Amino acid sequence: MATRWLKARQTKYAAYAAVYTLVVIAAVVVVNILANRYSKSLDTTSNKRYSLSEQTSKIVKGLKQDATIVYFNQSTRFREGKDLLDEYANLSPRIRVDYVDPDKNPQLARQDGIRDFGTAVVEIGNKHEIAKSMDEEGITGAFIRDLKGSTRTVCFVTGSGEHQLDDTDRDGLSQFKDLLAKDEYETKAIDLLQKAEVPEDCTTLVVAGPTHDYQQPEVDAIKKYVEDGGRAMFLLDPPLQMGRSAIGGNDALVGLLESWGVTLDKDLVLDFNPIGQLAGLGPQVALVTQYASQPIVNDMKGTAVGLPLVRSVQIKDTGKASVQKLFDSSDNSLATSNLNSASIDIRDPKNKKGPLTLAAAGSYNTGKPSAQGRFVVVGSSSWVANRFIGFNGNGDLALNAVNWLASDEDLISIRPKPEDDRRITMTRAQLNRVRLTSQFGLPLIVIMAGVAVWWKRR
Repeated sequence: MATRWLKARQTKYAAYAAVYTLVVIAAVVVVNILANRYSKSLDTTSNKRYSLSEQTSKIVKGLKQDATIVYFNQSTRFREGKDLLDEYANLSPRIRVDYVDPDKNPQLARQDGIRDFGTAVVEIGNKHEIAKSMDEEGITGAFIRDLKGSTRTVCFVTGSGEHQLDDTDRDGLSQFKDLLAKDEYETKAIDLLQKAEVPEDCTTLVVAGPTHDYQQPEVDAIKKYVEDGGRAMFLLDPPLQMGRSAIGGNDALVGLLESWGVTLDKDLVLDFNPIGQLAGLGPQVALVTQYASQPIVNDMKGTAVGLPLVRSVQIKDTGKASVQKLFDSSDNSLATSNLNSASIDIRDPKNKKGPLTLAAAGSYNTGKPSAQGRFVVVGSSSWVANRFIGFNGNGDLALNAVNWLASDEDLISIRPKPEDDRRITMTRAQLNRVRLTSQFGLPLIVIMAGVAVWWKRR
């Protein structure tokens, strides 16, 4: 009887089902164990809004000592920060995340200066910094402050018609200032006319598009600053002489740069790249898509930069300065030396044909290994102004240049882009059509198809 039962068809089917069930359960258990141990995610959004940026990844993976992120919130609300903090923990085994309820552990909250729920503190060694916000920008900023320690200040020269640091108009630098703040740089304006000396607290000096000539004492102060190991970025426009917007030649400052191996040509580059035209750019904006090999631009492959009203530069190494090209204009570009008229003859045989070098970075040998001078020269300034710094990779290029000048190479990367606004604006008639189609049209089609199939089978 028992043998007959074992050979019965129902018994075999039951055994097969049991085995299959056990196999499925085992597979699910193994998958969950692996998923818990090796957490991976796939972000398919266009601007990777649910992934940490390359900059954060570079900073966290480059940690040389253990770090702890302490998240203060009510126990029932730990989930609010867990997803983001897990992304940090998954980047490096050196990251540990602790969750603390200030109501249950008020002493630790008071010790770290925590006043609000939903606050994170980044601790590296004996340093700890409170995140200014509970997002990637705030937490990564706390990492940077822990790692960099002392205040880093970017000084903008003023007094000769430069773009203004706090100006929110189209030609101002307020957005550039905000970007620098995200990398934990402080900013301030300095006037070398009042005191021809670069302040000691300036980590980096920026000369952003002066329209008037610098006086010799100003140039001498900049020369001494860089040749003593300082860092400076020069954004110098072509000396256009049209109407009231004439730009001075700034011969003394240009001469200083030439002594360091960067010659700024008195010309205007026009770019007839068809890709730029598709992007809505006129020939007065040089579109850059190819880069040389240099830390500032190494991470910018595949990212476009637009430089309006740019001049070409020539580079060579000198006795104490070594210079590297950053990028050229396209093959479809040319440079005209006619700077007095808005009418340009593109067939003029005097025009220089592209590609033409538009930016360079150099190092000055001070004779002291730990005090190397650095400088970046770009033949345009408007690309960092409010009206253009948001174009594609302009902001990344500006920040990368400052990072390299300040010896913050670990911060050089492509920053996270803001969320895309993909809302669809429709008229009332369009909304009515969409509603009628989704609520009545599509269900009616399905019902009619079902009736037709039923009638045919009947």
